[in-house]
Amino acid sequence: MKDKIHPKYEPTTITCACGNVIETRSTVKDIKVEICSACHPFFTGKQKLVDTAGRIDRDRRKYGIK
Repeated sequence: MKDKIHPKYEPTTITCACGNVIETRSTVKDIKVEICSACHPFFTGKQKLVDTAGRIDRDRRKYGIK
């Protein structure tokens, strides 16, 4: 590897809008994010599932498709 061409890799903190703080290492210092794994609906289980079967049945009734 060539010397002096790589960015400095140092400890940093990632702060979420929900207040969750994650300690990691990065080339960027003090990262702020809006959503993290602690508050994202997919990871918390509060995800709304789309009722695709209901929509299909509604369209079939509307257009008379069997």
